Amino acid sequence: MNSGGRQAQKAAEFKALHAGDPFVIPNPWDAGSARVLAALGFKALATTSSGFAFTLGRRDGRVTLDEMTKHAAALDRATELPLSVDLENGYGPDPADAARAITRAAEAGAVGGSIEDWERGRLYELQHAAERISAAAEAARALAFPFVLTARAENHIRGNPELDDTIARLQAFEQAGADVLYAPGLRTIEEIRAVCEAVSRPVNVLAVPQLSFAEIAQAGARRVSVGGSLTWVAVKALADAAEAILDLGDFSALETRLPLDEWLAG
Repeated sequence: MNSGGRQAQKAAEFKALHAGDPFVIPNPWDAGSARVLAALGFKALATTSSGFAFTLGRRDGRVTLDEMTKHAAALDRATELPLSVDLENGYGPDPADAARAITRAAEAGAVGGSIEDWERGRLYELQHAAERISAAAEAARALAFPFVLTARAENHIRGNPELDDTIARLQAFEQAGADVLYAPGLRTIEEIRAVCEAVSRPVNVLAVPQLSFAEIAQAGARRVSVGGSLTWVAVKALADAAEAILDLGDFSALETRLPLDEWLAG
């Protein structure tokens, strides 16, 4: 199958996932972690902007569009799973920036991508945010395959946990053409249910430790992502083992047996 046919097949699979039962879409931070997650049986993957930035020794929001699309291409090559890309704010404030980010993500092999309504220090005014999603949706529809556009309302993780405003933004994004709606930072069943009942498009929820997948799904979410959390789980294991070596001379954490041949087969 040529690359275009391969991408079209992944796109069809990704779209179908959103029409079926609720599912988890984990967020690898590099090609190796993508291979592990694929081998474990997940059906689709999404990048994490914070996790990828960490691999470059940077904080979230300090990655360029060129860097992100190269990263997305590497993850796409690593597995046969559909890939959605965290495109942050589209790497610019204007609707044209959001549209360009979608096109670039598709050129990198992705079949989905998210655009958020925040740039460093401020939330976009609602009308402008919706115009950005409309431009992104137009770019997605211009592609030769069904690209799943996720629109993010950042209120709850940017110091403005106003549920009514979050819902108003998601409703505007739905009207603007988003396929999936996402408000990272929802932490209760009541918040999740309120969002899911207020819109008709599938809702993505960012996993939180106090809620199970079943609880989130029962509240109405169609998709559950983990953001940078798996990156931080791995980094914590690294730091804990390294501290034991440095402080105690204890190498016991290095006693690991991993099925690398299985995970990296192919």
